[in-house]
Amino acid sequence: MIKPTRISFGGTAAIATSMALIVGLDAANAGRTVIVSALLIAAVADNLTDSLSVHMYQESERLEQKDAFVGTVANFVTRFIVCLSFVLIVVLLRGPAAVIGGIAWGMSLLAALSWLLARHRNVSATAEVAKHLAVALVIILVSKKRWTLDQYACGLNL
Repeated sequence: MIKPTRISFGGTAAIATSMALIVGLDAANAGRTVIVSALLIAAVADNLTDSLSVHMYQESERLEQKDAFVGTVANFVTRFIVCLSFVLIVVLLRGPAAVIGGIAWGMSLLAALSWLLARHRNVSATAEVAKHLAVALVIILVSKKRWTLDQYACGLNL
């Protein structure tokens, strides 16, 4: 059986990042190629930085070298696979359907992961799922806002 502790960080990061990218780039009127490129960057480059961070944190906690390595690899693989699943959604669906499909897929994955973690911790699955989906909704709403540089330049002549 898969240990929830091995997939929770990478899975959560991949889900939240992928939904934010799809929603945010769609709000900025980015094309499908740009969205897929951003998801692939998240699947590889951002994933490597997160995996390195997880590994260094585990080393700072004096985790056994083998356990730290397994945790790092599990984080990378989990995040990579989850990001690729969002790429598949964007490739297969067009326009608003890709956004809706990405959100539905992300919320479903997050609910399943939250349920798995709640069962592992022997706490209320309903409360955990609701709490985590509420945070994901905030991430989606913040990502949907069209941020423009001129709103924040404050006379910096950027």
